Amino acid sequence: MTREADVVVIGGGPGGYVCAIRSAQLGLRTVLVERDQLGGICVAYGCIPSKALISMAKLYERAKDGAKFGIVADGIRVDLAALQKWKSEVVSTLENGVAALCRGNKVEVIEGTAEVINAKRVKVMTSGGTEEIVTKNIVIATGSRAISLPGLEFDGTLVLSSTEALALEKVPESILVVGGGYIGLEICGVYQKLGSKITIVEVTEQLLPGTEPDLVRLPQKNLEKRGAQILLKSKVLSLEKGGGKVKARVSTPSGEVVVESSIALVSVGRAPLTAEMNLEGMGVKTDAKGYIVTDQRMKTNVEGVYAIGDVRGQPLLAHKAMKEGAVAAEVIAGQPSAADWKTIPWAVFSDPEIAGVGLTEKAAVEAGLQVKRSRFSFAALGRALASGEAEGFARIISDAKTGLVLGVQIVGPEASNLISEAALAIEMGATVEDIALTIHPHPTLPEAIMEAAEVAAGRPIHQVKL
Repeated sequence: MTREADVVVIGGGPGGYVCAIRSAQLGLRTVLVERDQLGGICVAYGCIPSKALISMAKLYERAKDGAKFGIVADGIRVDLAALQKWKSEVVSTLENGVAALCRGNKVEVIEGTAEVINAKRVKVMTSGGTEEIVTKNIVIATGSRAISLPGLEFDGTLVLSSTEALALEKVPESILVVGGGYIGLEICGVYQKLGSKITIVEVTEQLLPGTEPDLVRLPQKNLEKRGAQILLKSKVLSLEKGGGKVKARVSTPSGEVVVESSIALVSVGRAPLTAEMNLEGMGVKTDAKGYIVTDQRMKTNVEGVYAIGDVRGQPLLAHKAMKEGAVAAEVIAGQPSAADWKTIPWAVFSDPEIAGVGLTEKAAVEAGLQVKRSRFSFAALGRALASGEAEGFARIISDAKTGLVLGVQIVGPEASNLISEAALAIEMGATVEDIALTIHPHPTLPEAIMEAAEVAAGRPIHQVKL
């Protein structure tokens, strides 16, 4: 069987389905090929399942500790199997929603594994056989996969990737987390709240490598307060499996230690999924890590071949992939579109949350800018106190001469939600004066950004001027 298309999008994750829908909206005959679930890793095995579990684990802990707020809940417990069932229902709802959007926009969805023959032909293996698609354009949106380490290969039972870790139906007594990045921290935070003993081994000198140390301090303190053992500048030398448990030899600055745990979660990064894309055969350029090289219009060096999302490289974020998907579709349709955004916000769903957008102080100084750094503590914010979540701060990095907002970092309650205002401010070229003069509703958490802007403008009200 052979069909024709203007665009074949390979991969139905956040970037892929957005690209397919936008392409169809622009009048292009669009085929979307997905081998697993619409929504991709994000919806099925990553962003959504993890945030569902994080939200409920936080709710459980709040209820369990409710006596200090005058809320007494006796005998509260977690039925993890029921929680996982609810999480799966959330995932299913979103997957069905993506399918409905594809149908509503007349995107042809094929469930199967795609193999690129050349820049104009794609073979798809489905449960009913094989078919070929002759196309004018190919968009590669195949995403990424978790990588393991020698001696720490995933087995799905004792040595887990994030996918298996998010599907556990019994709370492990203990977890060894190899890698202190955001995925490991988010997942271990869930199970720690549900009762697991956590040990984190990170090879660098801090958790969340690359994040400013003062942003990481609070999440680390909270992990340790709940009993986590955090081994920095450390490395797993070997891992033994036996008796339904794992035993790891770990090199630390203080010497070698042995860590025994019920399971090991290996979270040391991700690699692009491009095995069946025939990149070498087509002559598509990749970088040293295997990511596909494109220009700002998502074009590769091969005419008619585009790449978006994780396969295009860092940062590996769903919201970045979505925007890239829209750009690729618009470029294919002949529109003057490109990745012209100034910055991409990020968030880590730790406890408390961390989020950032734009330049850090260090990056701004290295760029030759004169900067001002201003911050406001959630401990001085009425809504944070009233919610019982007063840890952390909001910080604005601005140009000392013009007041232009260069970057914002937040650690504290709802940081992931608060950062969008900062992203808009940077995208629109706002100054600290613009934010300070914008009336924010009271009492709310976004007031922290306004208050930090007032500090930067030199007229703080709810903070003593230094």
